[in-house]
Amino acid sequence: MTEFESNRKITFPTAFTILFILLVVIAFATWVIPSGSYDYDTEGAPIPGTYHPVPANPQKLLQSALKGPINGMYGIEDETGNVDVWNYGELFGAIDVALFVLIIGGFLGVTMKTGAINAGIAWVVSKLKGKEKWMFPILMTIFAIGGTTYGMAEETLAFYALIITVMLAAGYDGLAAGGVILLGAGIGVLGSTINPFATGIASGFAGTDISEGLIGRLVILVIGTIVGIIFVMRYAEKVRKDPAKSLIYDQKAENEKQFMSGSDASAEFGEFTGRHKVILFFFFLAFVVMVYGVIPWADLGLAIPTWWWWFPEMTTCFLFFGILIGLIGRLPERMLVDTFVDGARDMLGVALIIAVARGITVVMNNGLITDTVLYWAEQAVSGLGGVGFILVTYLLYLPLSFLIPSSSGLATVSMPIMAPLADFANVPSYLVVTAYQTANGLVNLVTPTSAVVMGGLAIARVGYGTWWRFVWPLVLLLAVLSMLVLAVSVLL
Repeated sequence: MTEFESNRKITFPTAFTILFILLVVIAFATWVIPSGSYDYDTEGAPIPGTYHPVPANPQKLLQSALKGPINGMYGIEDETGNVDVWNYGELFGAIDVALFVLIIGGFLGVTMKTGAINAGIAWVVSKLKGKEKWMFPILMTIFAIGGTTYGMAEETLAFYALIITVMLAAGYDGLAAGGVILLGAGIGVLGSTINPFATGIASGFAGTDISEGLIGRLVILVIGTIVGIIFVMRYAEKVRKDPAKSLIYDQKAENEKQFMSGSDASAEFGEFTGRHKVILFFFFLAFVVMVYGVIPWADLGLAIPTWWWWFPEMTTCFLFFGILIGLIGRLPERMLVDTFVDGARDMLGVALIIAVARGITVVMNNGLITDTVLYWAEQAVSGLGGVGFILVTYLLYLPLSFLIPSSSGLATVSMPIMAPLADFANVPSYLVVTAYQTANGLVNLVTPTSAVVMGGLAIARVGYGTWWRFVWPLVLLLAVLSMLVLAVSVLL
């Protein structure tokens, strides 16, 4: 046995591998599943009872695997419904969404480069010395806001050293510190309101506005954050009163030596200046402008100017604010450009996942089996009613989120099926978006395939089994909360 073979570990395949396998499976399915089609109304929704067989159009396996992502990124749909880069018609590919993701990455990269977010959080921590118990509600709320607005995840890794040091000095443990960061940002993502990577992309492929369903998602966000704060604080106070009750008590001396022997961890984040405050103002203003732009005020009967924005306009919005923030932060021209490009590069994997996932839809559509799958699903949920449908949808997204941990990839591949299916159950499409994002956010609190979870736990020196032991009651509570809000939303 070679050294390479002895060191190999069994690992879960990446989202890319899973999606490419699905591409081939779906292409094979076009040879087996009967082709069919619905009649569609003027809004593009399938009309119940109109499904009928159509001539088969099986897809080539190798060609589908290789060409599917190309058509998924820049495919053109002709008058017959076929999608290809050579056809004349309307853009079907996800190039608009992919470009949006890249520009968002540049926008976030520039903002992080200015140090405004890091300095702001470090400033909050420094002001709470001697009042450390208030760190839990304040910091978890801040992280939740980051999660619900821009999907704050990898950015949280920078704060572990600072917050763990302060927590240990106050008599808490590394698990409490990890809970503040992981659960704060994670619950924010679970209750995404205007998160462009979760709610935005899913809404786009579901054919609904990001503002629809906002109230329900706000309820999940607020209640979930409060429950999370109480959960973490109860554990932390128990540890402070009796350190032996810490789930990582055996590491206490070693952790204190590692995290508390150095200099002040907040020093690396710098002073929170007036310039940082201005940058954060424009950072959040970008999301406010985006939300205003996509809300169809005229359709709501409100005498408010309606911009009718979608992905091209939202992309332009974040490009503008990214440049503006860079200028306010006094980044030199070359640094501004390089930072923006580096931020976009960090999102390149997400953009490509969207293309591959969209390619699956293309293969299904070209093989004329999308409506057949939709018809079978219609028959399966026909007797469930609205509440039954949305709860089954939520439960379905739990294993799907584990198989496809990428929120954008899962949204891209699933919404073309699940959103029209909601019409048959008389459930608004935006509730499918809410079901998807809450289930995906819940799984990403604990999945071992998440670099954010495993990386954060590694920094905090918390074992994965210990994390599961700590967090499972909260996971159960959040699942019940999500399903309750979804059910009530259907009934209202």
